[in-house]
Amino acid sequence: MKDLLYIWKSRWFAFVHDMLWVSLAIYLAFSFRFDFGAIPERHIEAAWHMLWVALLVQAFNYWYFGLYRGIWRFASLPDLTRIMQSVLFGSLFTYFILFTWIRLEGVPRSTLVLYPILLMGGLAGMRLLYRWIKDRRLSLSSVAGKRVLILGAGKAGELLVRDILNSDKYIPVGFLDDEKKKKGCDIRGVPVLGDFASLATLIPELSIDEVLIAMPSAEPKLLQNMVKICADLHVRCRTVPTLEELDHQKPDIGSLRNIHLEDLLGRDEIALKNDVVARFIQGKQVMVTGAGGSIGSELCRQLLSFNPGQLILLDHAEFNLYQIDNELQGTLNYKSCSTVLGDIRDHERMEWIFSNFKPDIVFNAAAYKHVPLVEANPAEGIKTNVLGTCMLADLAAMHACEHFIQVSTDKAVNPANVMGATKRMAEIYCQNLNKRCDTAFITTRFGNVLGSAGSVVPLFKKQIEKGGPVTVTHKEITRYFMTIPEAVSLILQAATMGSGGEIFVLDMGEPVKIKDMAEQMIRLAGLVPNKDIDIVYTGLRPGEKLFEELFHEAESLQGTTHAKIMLSDVREVDWDEVQQRLAAIREACANRDVPALIQLLQQLVPEFTPDKRLL
Repeated sequence: MKDLLYIWKSRWFAFVHDMLWVSLAIYLAFSFRFDFGAIPERHIEAAWHMLWVALLVQAFNYWYFGLYRGIWRFASLPDLTRIMQSVLFGSLFTYFILFTWIRLEGVPRSTLVLYPILLMGGLAGMRLLYRWIKDRRLSLSSVAGKRVLILGAGKAGELLVRDILNSDKYIPVGFLDDEKKKKGCDIRGVPVLGDFASLATLIPELSIDEVLIAMPSAEPKLLQNMVKICADLHVRCRTVPTLEELDHQKPDIGSLRNIHLEDLLGRDEIALKNDVVARFIQGKQVMVTGAGGSIGSELCRQLLSFNPGQLILLDHAEFNLYQIDNELQGTLNYKSCSTVLGDIRDHERMEWIFSNFKPDIVFNAAAYKHVPLVEANPAEGIKTNVLGTCMLADLAAMHACEHFIQVSTDKAVNPANVMGATKRMAEIYCQNLNKRCDTAFITTRFGNVLGSAGSVVPLFKKQIEKGGPVTVTHKEITRYFMTIPEAVSLILQAATMGSGGEIFVLDMGEPVKIKDMAEQMIRLAGLVPNKDIDIVYTGLRPGEKLFEELFHEAESLQGTTHAKIMLSDVREVDWDEVQQRLAAIREACANRDVPALIQLLQQLVPEFTPDKRLL
C-alpha cells in the first residue's frame, strides 16, 4: 500500500510538472517572438486563450498517450516517443480549437512552431536530466549501480524489482516478458520493454551490465538461449532460485545465484511419495556402503530426514567418511549415526559389522566406478565390484536383512568396459540370490550424475578456470545425466516398490551431448566457446562407448506406479554356474591373471565386449 501511494504521488508530481511546462512553453514562445521585450496587448490576450486551451488539451493527451506509465528514473526511447506523440497531437488539436474560436488572431505564426519544440524539450529534457543524475548517483554517491534487465514480469519479477528499488546495487532498466498484454505496462515504475526475443538487441542499446532471470520455473531451452545471448555479448546472467530451492521464500537480491548446469539440462521436478519412504525407513537399522561417495553421502543426507533407528555409514576412505560425518553432525537426527571404517572386500570386518549392527536395510553404493581407472586395474575393479558385492549380499542374506538395494549403472547394459561388466555381474548375482533367501534384493540402474567425483563437470570447470582448452573425447559422444539428489530420491522410492529380484531403471530423460555440455559450461562462465575457450577432441578412451543404454534388448521395460521409475525383466542365470565362475574369478584375482578374468567375465556376461588389449 505504501509503494502504491508513493507511485501515485510521484505520478501526480510529474503531471503537475508537465502542466507547468505548458505555461512556460507558451510564455517562452511569445517571448522569443518579441525578443524578450514587451508583448503587445492583443498578443497577451491571444496567449491567454492559447494557454487555457492548451492546458485542457495537453492534460488529456498526457494521460491518453501514457506519459505516466513510466517513471523519470528509467526514462528511455519509449518515453520520448510518448512525449512526441502527446505534444504533436496536442498542438494540432490546440491550433484547431483556436482557429475555430478566434481564427488564431493575435497568435504569431512563429509561436505555432516554437511552442511544441519548447514543450517537447522541457518534458524530455527534465526526464533525461533526472535519469542522468540518478544513474550516476551524483546526489548520493560516486558509485553507480549495475544496469539490469529483468526477464520475467510475473510475481517473482515484481518481488525482485521491489527489493532492487530499495538498493543501490542495481538500476532496473526494464522487464522482458513473452506475454503480449504486459508489453508497455509498468511494474513498480519499471517498464516492460518487449519480449525475450528482443534481449540481444536491447542489451547493447540500453548499455545493460547484467541480466537477471526472475522465472523460478523457466524452461531449460529458454535458459540455454538466454545464457548463450549473454555470453556472446559478454554480459553476466544470473537467476532467482528454483521453486524447490526457494521453499516458500520470496526471491530477492540476496537469493540471486549463478545459473547452474542443472538448470539447463531439462530435468523435470520429481514428485516423491515421502510418506511411503518414511514408513519404509523410520525406526530401521539402515546401512549405507560407500557412504563417503557422491551417491552414498546423499543417501545418508536423505535417509537421516526419515528418522531411521540407526544409520550406519560405512566406507574404506577415511577422509570421505570424515567429511560426511562432519557435515551430518549439525542435523536433527545425527545421534542415530554410526560411522564405520571398513572395506566391503574384508570378510572378517563385514561379518563383524553385520553381527553387531544387524542392519535391516542395506544400500550398497560402494564400487569402483571410474571407467579408465578400472580398465587399467581390472583385478582390483573385479575384487570390489564383483567379489565384494557378492560377499556383502551373502552376508545380508545370512543375517536376514529385510532389503538389500544394489546401486547399479547404465554402463552395465551391453558393457564395453570392465567397470560396466562388473556392475552387470553384481546385478545378476543379486537377482538370482533373491530366489534363495528371504532378503529382498532390489537393483536400481541409472546413468551419470552431475557433480560426482568422476563426472566430466568438475574436470570441465577446472579446465575453464585455467583458460582452456576443454577436452571432449568425441564430437558425438552422449550420456544420460541427472542430479545427485534426484537419483537418490528415486533410489529410495524404488526401494519401497520392490518385493525382490527387480531391476528398477530410473528415467534419465533425453541423452545429452558432452560437446553441448562443454559449450554450456563455457557460456555459464560468461565466455564464448571456441573463441574465449577452445574445445579439443581427444578420441575415445579405452572402454568408452559413444552412447550408453539403459536396458538390454532382451529386457522389456514395464511402467510402475511412479512415472520416473521403470521395471526391467529378470534374466535367468544358472546359479551353480555363477558359483563356479566366482570361484575361478577369486583365483584369477589372486594371481592377477587379467586375460583369465576377462574371459570369465565374458562367460557370465556374454554381451560384454572388452578392449582387445586386455585379452
